[in-house]
Amino acid sequence: MSPELGRFALALACALALAQAVLPLSGAQRRDARLMAVAPGLAIGQLIALAYSFLCLIYAAVTDDFSVSNIAENSAVSKPLLYKITGVWGNHEGSVLLWALILGICGAAVAAFGRNLPTALRARVIGILGGVAAGFELFCLTTSDPFDRIWPAPMDGQGMNPLLQDPGLAFHPPILYTGYVGFAVPFAFAVAALIEGRVDAAWGRWVRPWAVAAWCFLTCGIALGSWWSYYVLGWGGYWFWDPVENASLIPWLSGTALMHSAIVVEKREALKIWTVLLAIGTFSFSLSGTFLVRSGILNSVHAFANDPARGVFILGLLALVIGGSLTLFAWRAPSLTAGGLFSPVSREGMLVLNNILLCSLCAVVLTGTMYPPFMSLLFGKTISVGKPFFDAATVPLALPLFAVMGIAPMMPWKRARMWPVLRRLQAAAIAMLVALAVSLWGLKGVLPVLASAFAVWVIASSVTDIATRIALFREPFSRSLGRLRGLSRSAVGTAIAHAGVGVTVLGLAGMSQAQHRIVEIAVGQTEHLAGYDWTLTDVRTRPGPNYTALAARIEIRRKGRIVAVMHPEKRSFNAQNQTTTEVSIHTNLLSDLYGVIGDQHGDAAHRTYVLRLHYNPLAPWMWLGALVMALGGFLSLSDRRIRIAAPRRIPVGTAHVDAG
Repeated sequence: MSPELGRFALALACALALAQAVLPLSGAQRRDARLMAVAPGLAIGQLIALAYSFLCLIYAAVTDDFSVSNIAENSAVSKPLLYKITGVWGNHEGSVLLWALILGICGAAVAAFGRNLPTALRARVIGILGGVAAGFELFCLTTSDPFDRIWPAPMDGQGMNPLLQDPGLAFHPPILYTGYVGFAVPFAFAVAALIEGRVDAAWGRWVRPWAVAAWCFLTCGIALGSWWSYYVLGWGGYWFWDPVENASLIPWLSGTALMHSAIVVEKREALKIWTVLLAIGTFSFSLSGTFLVRSGILNSVHAFANDPARGVFILGLLALVIGGSLTLFAWRAPSLTAGGLFSPVSREGMLVLNNILLCSLCAVVLTGTMYPPFMSLLFGKTISVGKPFFDAATVPLALPLFAVMGIAPMMPWKRARMWPVLRRLQAAAIAMLVALAVSLWGLKGVLPVLASAFAVWVIASSVTDIATRIALFREPFSRSLGRLRGLSRSAVGTAIAHAGVGVTVLGLAGMSQAQHRIVEIAVGQTEHLAGYDWTLTDVRTRPGPNYTALAARIEIRRKGRIVAVMHPEKRSFNAQNQTTTEVSIHTNLLSDLYGVIGDQHGDAAHRTYVLRLHYNPLAPWMWLGALVMALGGFLSLSDRRIRIAAPRRIPVGTAHVDAG
């Protein structure tokens, strides 16, 4: 598994991707069954070549082959084995190769699981995915070669960025990239539909599972990144409206809108043009985020070093993919047939309102993220857009979105009356009012109070939705239990995902009440915070695998009883001449006790240490809610009717009778 073999496999994958882009699309256009039939084989062949190339890079990292520039710059002999492997995608070149590998997996997955698709549509989707993959593989080969050699080879490498030497960052990029790249499949379906000039219920059914799967992975990836920020950076926060954080939130918002819009296409054959545009836009946002990070336009602790050549290449790829797809959309979208009609007061109407609010949130985050670099580029002004702007601009849109989330699942399709739906939600409304009263008594600030109340509304309405479907308390419990067993996983998954949103919002509201203090104390001294006594009992130096740590011991007591013993550390990495903090967190799932050790001052006889102490109520609920959201999505995805039972396409001109 030499680097040369890895580069050859990457070049082979690029050649196969180019063939995958040309032959199936040409075959679909000419109705040549033989050319269309080669699409699955090319997609699987490309994946095999990419996998071999990626394994070659991992082998070079594990065997400390410092003749490879990428390994010499990002690894070291003393680095633990886990981080030698995961460090492969902790740098620019490796992360782009990982992106290409996941894109290859998506193409092979469509080839393997898309056998029920019409032959021409399947060929077009695989061909479009091949074209995008070819662009990224050319990017790897020309400006971001992960197998580039250096000579003479150093005896040891420079080592990994200490901030990335953490399990959270080991698994965060692959999961996040799977979410990003997963939206390439709905994008390919959208472009294929525009080429074919047809979007119908079957198309909506085929797009929906791919969008749900990508959304689930993106949700998990964002949650992992937020968790990493919380316990690694040592700032006590979880989301800083960092530009690169926003670059992942933007496609998440538009992807959420895409999922809901695809439901309307599937059920009512409405919102076709809107759904196609969302599919194109969501993947475009994913690509744009990649460009912004790689080009250095957005400065962040997450960002890679900028390189003009790389930025120009990605900009060209963006222009080709995004510009080409939007041009095709402008040309072909007007020819798409109009869908079914529905009343504004209906589930379709609520989903439209839901999408308007989600897209408005997306526009706000996009504007706040891109305004500073554009002002700097056009007018030479350096400005900062931070938390006050985003809070003030997003909350007025988020609150009505939560209100719609509670009502929409209870609404009938096509036409409904509002009052009967609100009557069924009486219990949820009462729970919301109780939460509002409790929040007014226990929380500080208007926004946390409103957020808590609406979070309870979302959770209670989700429970009410399932209770209504199984006729809970209206029929014998055994019969309701039987109804629950027969309930579609899609419906249950939707309720769970919505409840997860409520749990996350409760965590956000709780964190707004966090208390923290920065103190400078000596060993043996005690600090009081949030009803707890924090005593620094010991500080000592200990060696690590490739660092030296200043380790503290903090005893936390409440009413004289020890509730936790914490061991925060400050680590010094000599190879990189950097220091990091290792946060210590004690949680009971209702709150976090959070400690960080900083600098030391004074001589041995009068030494003091800077401590950052936090009490964070409901902090675990933020990530628990994200996992519940993803669990709901995966549960919906497990519904066989979503994955397989696509409705049969009806030939054009055939009469269709709605059975009601």
